[in-house]
Amino acid sequence: MTRQNPPLGTPQVRRDAREKVTGTARYAAEHTPPGCAYAWPVPATITRGRVVAVDTTDALAPSGVLAVLTHHTAPRVERPDDPTLAVLQDATVPHRGWYVALAVADTLEGARAAAAAVRVAYEVLPSDVELTVDHSGLYTPESANGGNAARQERGDFDTAFAAAPVRTDATYVMKALHNHPMEPHAATAQWRDGHLTVHDSSQGSTPVRDTLAAMFGLAPGQVTVHAAYVGGGFGSKGTPRPQVVLAVMAALHTGRPVKLALPRSQLAAVVGHRAPLLQRVRLGAGHDGLITALAHEVVTRTSTVKEFVEQAAVPARIMYTSPNSRTSHQVTALDVPTPSWMRGPGETPGMYALETAMDELAVAAGVDPVELRVRNEPAVEPGSGRPYSSRNLIACLREGARRFHWAARDPRPGVRREGNLLVGTGVAAATYPVLVSPCRATAHAAPDGIYRIRVNATDIGTGARTVLAQIAAAALRTPLESVRLDLGNSDLPPAPLAGGSSGTASWGWAVNKACTALADRLRALPGDLPADGVTVSADTDQEAGAESSYARHAFGAHFAEVQVDTVSGEVRLRRLLGVYAAGRILNPRTARSQFIGGMTMGLGMALTEGSTLDPSYGDFAENDFASYHVPASADVPAIEAHWIEEDDSRLNPMGSKGIGEIGIVGTAAAIGNAVHHATGIRLRELPMTPDTILPRLT
Repeated sequence: MTRQNPPLGTPQVRRDAREKVTGTARYAAEHTPPGCAYAWPVPATITRGRVVAVDTTDALAPSGVLAVLTHHTAPRVERPDDPTLAVLQDATVPHRGWYVALAVADTLEGARAAAAAVRVAYEVLPSDVELTVDHSGLYTPESANGGNAARQERGDFDTAFAAAPVRTDATYVMKALHNHPMEPHAATAQWRDGHLTVHDSSQGSTPVRDTLAAMFGLAPGQVTVHAAYVGGGFGSKGTPRPQVVLAVMAALHTGRPVKLALPRSQLAAVVGHRAPLLQRVRLGAGHDGLITALAHEVVTRTSTVKEFVEQAAVPARIMYTSPNSRTSHQVTALDVPTPSWMRGPGETPGMYALETAMDELAVAAGVDPVELRVRNEPAVEPGSGRPYSSRNLIACLREGARRFHWAARDPRPGVRREGNLLVGTGVAAATYPVLVSPCRATAHAAPDGIYRIRVNATDIGTGARTVLAQIAAAALRTPLESVRLDLGNSDLPPAPLAGGSSGTASWGWAVNKACTALADRLRALPGDLPADGVTVSADTDQEAGAESSYARHAFGAHFAEVQVDTVSGEVRLRRLLGVYAAGRILNPRTARSQFIGGMTMGLGMALTEGSTLDPSYGDFAENDFASYHVPASADVPAIEAHWIEEDDSRLNPMGSKGIGEIGIVGTAAAIGNAVHHATGIRLRELPMTPDTILPRLT
């Protein structure tokens, strides 16, 4: 080993940058084995019911069409733990867009034409797709996403709220949101001599392997899933999705490799989404703004296929002083597509509501919004009573206010005008939990001085290849160029998925442990390395699986400046600043990319993104990029991300916290609060589009 300054914490260039810009990085749909066929799915066109007949005559007539799979002809599989994967197994249609057939042909064009020629007859059953705050089917689930308690009460909220001299009570509405990664969900499947090989667009190939093995009656060793390059996921690829099951079914049925890339217009119905939420937040405080009562009550929907409840009220248990608190979730199962993870599940929608309510409280109490948050800083985590491992929210707020020149702000709303433009600024806080899962890794030292690290991590565009190599090089005290990394293959040592901002902490802990043990082994060698080198394996089952006695979270502060056109009602962002306390930043270059990516996604949530479900057809009206508007470069004129140096020894050997999601968490609220400051109008429904703003400006 060669001693040098460790590369950890330095802005190393992405290891896969050249491959990505030259097109040599191969994604799931870009693997084409010899004899590969193509598949195209047929979605249901009713809101709820049963398939009573499928006519495939016209679909199968053209040469080159190999098969049309239906619930009559598709391979039978074991019932999966996730019922959204039980496709083509029976005649049930739980929602519009559920797959009822799959066409397979020699060419993509042939498969698409065959799918269009399939004729499906249905028995239509009564359906219910509309979420209301008083829906008769509302119930309190056993738990919300992540195992969080669905309901929690402390103190006596009702009495404290009634006695508070300053009170706010408002309901915040969010439409459904879609993940829409750049790379659609795709899979290429091939059976050979009883072994199944799959290239899947997934945030974790180990769970995909295990799911396929269970469904198709195989041992895990008979399945290899590759996910070397993934073009984003934002949670929608965090669990196996129907495309991989359908591709495997088609390959088994036809005896040929099969490739399936889901059309973007179908993604909204089958790969998860952020469900709409109705959030009532009540805050009671003294004249000084100190909170004495806090209630955050969430109403949302799930599907009849599978329960998923976004834990939007949980951040209220973490953020501020609240001796009398009520946080709850209610859900109703409707005939709609199944919601799932989307970047920052729980924190993103929950903090939009909470941080908007905090701005309303600041106005009502006559306290500066930054100062209000400082005054309500808790000594311990309110919901659990545990001490924080580190909490530097105040430092983020102070540093952000300095960089943003917040002190020069006129607190009066609607007074800063530039011609037809009203200009305002807003602030919001952000938080995200520190999550970690057990992982395994191996480290090998070869006589030629090369170190090979093997771990089934998944780089979904975050820079995991680069950061994990930096972690290994630092532990081995070797130049970064000496480290080789194998990832994205289920034959490698198993690893958790890339999600919950937990990937680097989970994978990096195992890599660090393996490399540290290897370094110790090499120092103990009496002579040269043996010809076949030295390999060390490590797992973090004990360390990562242990319950912490500390509340561990990343924190941040967002500041936004907007302009509102009083003629058109259009809101434009002028500048956006984020300051974060997220442990040790392992690579400033990739970290900044993650922060500003999340902030840009939050901008879309605030101003452009929203999806409505047609009440008659049960279909998402905004299901492609022509109608679902994600921010473009012109929408983001000035965006900055900075961070506080934070030393937290209670996390992992790297001292890192997750950074992939906190960037989105407070952005929408900061922008919404800036719109209020610009106009004096409080909008409580996202997105804030001209049609919602203009009528209130006149």
